[in-house]
Amino acid sequence: MRKHFYLPFLVVFVLLTSSCATYYQRFAEFNSKVESGDIEKAKDVLSKDKKGAEGKNRLLYLMNLGTIEMLSGNYVKSNEYFNEADILIEDYQKKLGTQALSLISNPMATEYGGEDFERVLIHYYKALNYVQLGQKEDAIVECKRINLKIQQLNDKYTKKNKYSEDAFGLNLMGIIYESAGETNDAFISYRNAIESYEKIYTPQFKTEIPLQLKKDVIRTAYEMGFDDEGRIFEEKFQLKNEPRNKNNGELIFFWNNGLGPVKAENSINFSIVKGQGGYVTFANEELGLNIPFPLPEGKSTNSALGDLEFIRVAFPKYVERKPYYTSASIEANRTDYQLEVAEDINAIAFKTLQDRLLREMTNSLLRLATKKAAEYAVRDQNQNMGSLVGIVNAITEKADTRNWQTLPYAISYTRISLPPGAQEINLKLRSFDNKIIKEQKFNFVIEKGKTAFQTYQNFESQEYYMPSYLPADRFMENAR
Repeated sequence: MRKHFYLPFLVVFVLLTSSCATYYQRFAEFNSKVESGDIEKAKDVLSKDKKGAEGKNRLLYLMNLGTIEMLSGNYVKSNEYFNEADILIEDYQKKLGTQALSLISNPMATEYGGEDFERVLIHYYKALNYVQLGQKEDAIVECKRINLKIQQLNDKYTKKNKYSEDAFGLNLMGIIYESAGETNDAFISYRNAIESYEKIYTPQFKTEIPLQLKKDVIRTAYEMGFDDEGRIFEEKFQLKNEPRNKNNGELIFFWNNGLGPVKAENSINFSIVKGQGGYVTFANEELGLNIPFPLPEGKSTNSALGDLEFIRVAFPKYVERKPYYTSASIEANRTDYQLEVAEDINAIAFKTLQDRLLREMTNSLLRLATKKAAEYAVRDQNQNMGSLVGIVNAITEKADTRNWQTLPYAISYTRISLPPGAQEINLKLRSFDNKIIKEQKFNFVIEKGKTAFQTYQNFESQEYYMPSYLPADRFMENAR
């Protein structure tokens, strides 16, 4: 009998030791191919992921496929995947009832609905795909949807997020408007982008207004005859208007540098303080956290949950993948054009996770309370089975470590005026000490008065260490 009694616990132990892998670790082969820049092999690995194609991680599957196809130059196919991902996100918003499963297991058991900034960046990729296909009206629609999506997301929250506008999306919309000859709309978008950088991106994400954006808002102001506004911006930025060379064409070059952060798991130990009126307080002195929480219905502070002194709760955290290249420029016509950071995805990821930290904690504590209620209900009937439920609860206490891991660390860009005809440019990637480490040549046929677009992504990152958890006193460091 003793042999049979311990068998379930042995099975549980095996499950416990095999369930600690993060989403990143589970897809090590795919991530390895992406990080090495082997896009075709990464696509092959992804195509074999039948479970991801149909299961609760389908959104990630579609976003990764959309990224891979875009990088392969298959813009139509890429947008097919991103369109399907966009529809899936809308459907996810309507399935609020399915989240109840996470209360008896963990968030990894539910469909992945995407981080707010991930949902927004789908439209960035779609816009660039449409630009490459010559469908600029569709590209502008996607740019408009960037800030519309952010507004819809923020409307759900009582406390508004720091990521409440996308300055880069407004900038991109201005760039595309201008390339389509709609200078008035371009000026308005540039002006709105500057306000967004000043109000949100610089104070929250430490992303300064790109110099190119400053030049563009001044130039388009004068082109539209808004001389007063042009002079205001000239004085504000200490710049002079640089009129467009009407005999040339232009190149907009986007550099997607490195890879964004990946999620891992962090855990915090809470002590429970008994309260009045069916409440207990989850407290952590190191972090200065005191979260009052109602006990499950029918329980009291004299219940087994109320008698607990210490518990462990799991939360997601981001781990930064610092890019190998820290800056880049483009040499064209014996002139160097600096690529400037316009969207720091790494910083946005950390800040948005910090924003929802309290919501994440509340959900985790609700999950814990639900599990403990089930455990003690079983204990009342059978002590051994109650113990088994307790072990299963420990196994299933897991943070959601899923995220879109093929996003870049940051997006930079520049605008280059080039004479009509065949042109060659040279991209120079530099290390932290400003040494040129890698060069890449590109050839274009430039048309007078037209704008060409090019997106380039490198995947190299510095070596990084991703522990499965961090001590409590370092938890807040991940939020910067």
